[in-house]
Amino acid sequence: MLTFLLSSISKRAIGRILLSILLMAATHTIVAHTYFFGVSELNYNKVTQHIEVIHQLTAHDIENAIAEIQQINFSSEHPKYDELIQKYIEKHFILAQGDKAIKMNWIGFEVKRGQLFAYQESVSKEILTHLMVKNTILVDTYEKQVNTVNYQSSRLENTIQGSLTFDHRHRVAIITSNE
Repeated sequence: MLTFLLSSISKRAIGRILLSILLMAATHTIVAHTYFFGVSELNYNKVTQHIEVIHQLTAHDIENAIAEIQQINFSSEHPKYDELIQKYIEKHFILAQGDKAIKMNWIGFEVKRGQLFAYQESVSKEILTHLMVKNTILVDTYEKQVNTVNYQSSRLENTIQGSLTFDHRHRVAIITSNE
């Protein structure tokens, strides 16, 4: 009888310990990712006179967004992984001068330590002044998503630099000169 009682208590205690560990792990996962942010860098290349763009995003956030939109299981093993990442970024990050969207070359992307780095470059010669930037990357999936676009242009006639911030309420901004 005592052996049965001890084994019963042991099993119950082990079960509670395991349940506690699982709950702590789940809570840690939820709490560990309370900030949703992306950073994009726009640089004017003096030599080519093109705008170069680098995006840095949390890889699993963009994967989750694509999975939700496409209603699929989406990870790096997906056969259309590269294509869907490219289409998502090209749809949600747009540069324009006036009413004319600037055509961008897709250079590619890489994932390092859970961060996705995507690279684009304007097809034609462009300047940053009065450039309209639309950045809706992840803002429809994550209400707390904040995207920052840092820009810099060092041309002979003037230098422009600054930052723009985007979220689910602010999706479009225009780069103005520093004057």
